[in-house]
Amino acid sequence: MSGRPEALFPLFADLTTLEGVGPKTAASLAQMGVERPRDLLFTLPHSGIARDLRPSVQGAELPAVLTVEVTVGQHRPAARKGGPYRIVVEDAQVSFQIVFFHARGDYLQRLLPTGQRRVVSGKVEFFDGMAQMVHPDHVLRPEEAGEIPAFEPVYPLTSGVTQKVMAKAASSALARAPELPEWIDPGQMAKTGWPAWHAALEAAHYPTSRADLAATAPARERLAYDELLAHQVTLALARSRLRKGKGRRTKGTGALQRKVLDALPYSPTGAQERAVREIAADMAAPERMNRLLQGDVGAGKTLVAFLALLNAVEAGGQGVMMAPTEILARQHLEGLQPMAESAGVVVEILTGRDRGSERRAKLTALARGDIQVLVGTHAVFSQDVAFHDLRLAVVDEQHRFGVRQRLELGRKGDVPDVLVMTATPIPRSLSLAQYGDMDVSVLDEKPPGRKPIRTALISAGRMEEVVDHLRRAIAEGRQAYWVCPLVDESEAVDLTAAEERFRQLRAVLGEGRVGLVHGQMPAAQKDAAMADFVAGRTSVLVATTVIEVGVNVPNATIMVIERAEIFGLAQLHQLRGRVGRGEQASTCLLMYQPPLSETGEKRLTTLRDTEDGFRIAETDLEMRGAGDLIGTAQSGLPRFRIADIESQAGLMAVAQSDARALLTRDPTLETERGRAVRMLLWLTGQDEAIRLISVG
Repeated sequence: MSGRPEALFPLFADLTTLEGVGPKTAASLAQMGVERPRDLLFTLPHSGIARDLRPSVQGAELPAVLTVEVTVGQHRPAARKGGPYRIVVEDAQVSFQIVFFHARGDYLQRLLPTGQRRVVSGKVEFFDGMAQMVHPDHVLRPEEAGEIPAFEPVYPLTSGVTQKVMAKAASSALARAPELPEWIDPGQMAKTGWPAWHAALEAAHYPTSRADLAATAPARERLAYDELLAHQVTLALARSRLRKGKGRRTKGTGALQRKVLDALPYSPTGAQERAVREIAADMAAPERMNRLLQGDVGAGKTLVAFLALLNAVEAGGQGVMMAPTEILARQHLEGLQPMAESAGVVVEILTGRDRGSERRAKLTALARGDIQVLVGTHAVFSQDVAFHDLRLAVVDEQHRFGVRQRLELGRKGDVPDVLVMTATPIPRSLSLAQYGDMDVSVLDEKPPGRKPIRTALISAGRMEEVVDHLRRAIAEGRQAYWVCPLVDESEAVDLTAAEERFRQLRAVLGEGRVGLVHGQMPAAQKDAAMADFVAGRTSVLVATTVIEVGVNVPNATIMVIERAEIFGLAQLHQLRGRVGRGEQASTCLLMYQPPLSETGEKRLTTLRDTEDGFRIAETDLEMRGAGDLIGTAQSGLPRFRIADIESQAGLMAVAQSDARALLTRDPTLETERGRAVRMLLWLTGQDEAIRLISVG
């Protein structure tokens, strides 16, 4: 089954093969992302207009769309060019006017001949005490009145496409939709009472009432489920592909882990213990682990990850921990070093900076197995890096690491178990959409001893007070971040904002006390500025948002965020998490430009009132929607035409367990239902998933 099934050819033909669609209309539809008849099937009406025939306009709540049968009276042509052309008509109870502008009299005489009966449908409003219908949508002879649907669907449009054209094209696409075998589990169909695929499309495109337009209407829910199922089958295929790589049972003795836990000044939280157990069980199983460790800033992911790495070392293997940047890799090393010492484990770092004999020495030690845990950037995947026995790869900071990269990682040699860590709390619905191929462990408790961060809202007018506050803090030997917003996409503008603030603060606080980091700097310069701040040579770091990921400076206790109202909640929460890492109490100042919009205010007060990243993420999702939440461009979120990730999280969870169960029973989709699911994958354009089956 290498190519697209023939039954679907008509749905993937050119749009111009549809009734009423010429090259110009096709080009306009493409603006909406409608490029094939198939796309029209999944472009559903978003509202509808009731057009059932009524005896009279009398008694209706105006303005309203009404359909009535009338006797046509006299025509009153426009007094001036382009003025109103009025036609008096009479229904069963009252007379009213039909009005046209820029009208041609001879055309209207033919459309509404005096003395004859016509059915008219359109919006009726009061004007000067008289009911009038301006430019009716439909004018038909009584015997043709059946052509007006009692409930007319209203489609989303783009310029150059009218409702009429859209409805005609959609129904033409629908006429080509074949009857397809059922891909939804029979038990699920029986439980929900959903219609079959073809019937669901008909019902969704020809609604009979408002209720049919709701996302919960059976036909719409079924079509949404189809999309979610196709997506989850694709993720489940990627997952089974990752697990198929010869997994190995890795079972530690617990001896090294004990040493680390005994040396800790506190005991791990219940959430940390649970995550460690889940990871150990995965590692001991014959399939490869593919797990996401999700925890809020400061939830103690590093400890969990290190215990997992020790599990690999205890079993006689090695572990690697990868970070997106060199700075973060060095921080991981600093974080792990004391724990490694208490366990007597050899930890080493490998980045792009290692060259020549030093690099060769590290590679030799790694290949011999003398280095037990390696920390590094993606440089650890260079061709010449060979492990003695790699059992576990821990990957930090998920966003930069999508499904595709997870598959890549699985191709490196004798395939290791994979643990991905992310510090971004993600609402369950989104984590299913983004990481449906992974099993998830959540750290939802804070380790003891973390001091809460005091968060305050301050108007931009009080800038001087803020600078004074900074001056006093620096005199006491403390450090601060000052984050400038990315005002728009052009880096140049942001640069001036950050550089301007840098100059002002330097003038007030002293030449050598202030550092600057922004996206346009060469990497080495950025690293140097960060290193100065980490080492305490500078007291204030002015930055655009490049610092939100991972930097750890325990002495930094103040975070100032300028124009906080234009940042997303999750981003603000990440930034705030950069302080509060040491012994002293920390403060986060959210500076805003008044007046605050309602959503701006809700965002900032939510942040002020809670430090719970998961609660913040849920609020963020409610306020902004899924795409914005993780920055659509790099979100890795699928684009659904019908399904709504936020409101249909429950359906998404059902789709995930269904997809996994199906592939457990039928890994190559060869059974009758499996082949039907292949049809669904072709239909939804998940061709890549089909390649995964054929390659696997």
